[in-house]
Amino acid sequence: MDAHLEREVHELHAGLCSALADPTRLMILYSLAESARSVNDLSEHLGVPQPTTSRHLKILRDRGLVAPTRAGANVIYSLTDTRLIEALDLLRAVMRDVFDHRAAAVSRVE
Repeated sequence: MDAHLEREVHELHAGLCSALADPTRLMILYSLAESARSVNDLSEHLGVPQPTTSRHLKILRDRGLVAPTRAGANVIYSLTDTRLIEALDLLRAVMRDVFDHRAAAVSRVE
């Protein structure tokens, strides 16, 4: 692979990972997996101030993870790809296994 193209792919990957590195953004993604929602609906559902929700949605939108659709005066957000939730669930399973392994190691030392 061309070095320039390879670097660009790594930068896209890092950008995607950075979008997933915030707990509020993860909560937004899981909420949108349940149903498409407006900014106000998300804010209320998650108990997060509306400006904070908007800021996080912009990051997710810029990374191509959510898509806005105009519905009258509202903008409704939805996931662009439901495989994202599958990937997040897989990462949680890996994380759980790592924690279990560490807990078992600590138990053996005690």
